[in-house]
Amino acid sequence: MPALMVRSFRRDDRDQLTELVNQHVAAVVPGVSVSVNTVLSNLERQAEEFITGPWVSERVTLVAEQRGSVVAAAHLLRYGADSEIGEDYRDAGEIGWFVCRPPASFWPDSDEAADLLMSACLAQLERWNVRSRYASGELPAPVVYGLPRNWPHVRSVYERAGFRHVGDTEVILIAPTAGLPVLEPLPGVTAQRTQGECGTRFTAHAADGHVLGFIEVDTALARPERHTRSGGLADIGNLHIDPAHDGEGVERWLLAQAADWLCLCGVERVVAYEAAADQTSIGRLTSAGFRELTRTDRRWEHLPGRGGANSPVQNGR
Repeated sequence: MPALMVRSFRRDDRDQLTELVNQHVAAVVPGVSVSVNTVLSNLERQAEEFITGPWVSERVTLVAEQRGSVVAAAHLLRYGADSEIGEDYRDAGEIGWFVCRPPASFWPDSDEAADLLMSACLAQLERWNVRSRYASGELPAPVVYGLPRNWPHVRSVYERAGFRHVGDTEVILIAPTAGLPVLEPLPGVTAQRTQGECGTRFTAHAADGHVLGFIEVDTALARPERHTRSGGLADIGNLHIDPAHDGEGVERWLLAQAADWLCLCGVERVVAYEAAADQTSIGRLTSAGFRELTRTDRRWEHLPGRGGANSPVQNGR
């Protein structure tokens, strides 16, 4: 069997890389895939990362190839050391995402390919001489961030290399729009629709004008360059209820307002995000029609003295 080779990404890898990316996306969120153009754009810049994106000073994409097939790939980011860069990111290196084939009879040496690629990633981080090393799974698709529990093969690669989960865990929930509460009048409460920070905002007002709460829904998850294999997808960017009016049905009423609007938009599914420790919020969403889609672990760090290797990379930096 031909030897594995780790090298820099070439443009003619684009179709195989996109297929590998979409296989990982499909394991996290149903009915979503991304185009070749989306993947290529992500290698150059992260348009949605308007805060951390400009802090990136260098990007490197590596692939592991065997028998002419791309069997693993990784995208690395180096952040600058300027004072205006956030402290956590300043002079840091990150594996932005890492995808590989899971062990299978057709790819019996998939673990070897993944480990070889990871060795090359660590070698690149070593050459950058960064202050800290992080890893994530931020593929250019909606709902895919952190390290989803649906990728145990990627998690194993990270752990074998010395990365450890040091951040929070979030629960991602999903609901069919038609399964959310039905919109009915709530005595003394009116809704105002405006532009919010994270999408379209619906604000609940009491008769005296007091704000009881608001919800924001983003219907722009599937941008024009992305392809979804089924109906539209939206997410809840913000949901806040005035504690003084908690328990009065305002939250369900706002969810109904959002659902009514999303049905008009042709959106079939809605996603929400909650901290795994916030069982109260998770319980409210599940009672309103949501169910757990997956859990994702954010912030992986390469701890000193764990893992590490040097590997020759053909045509790499």
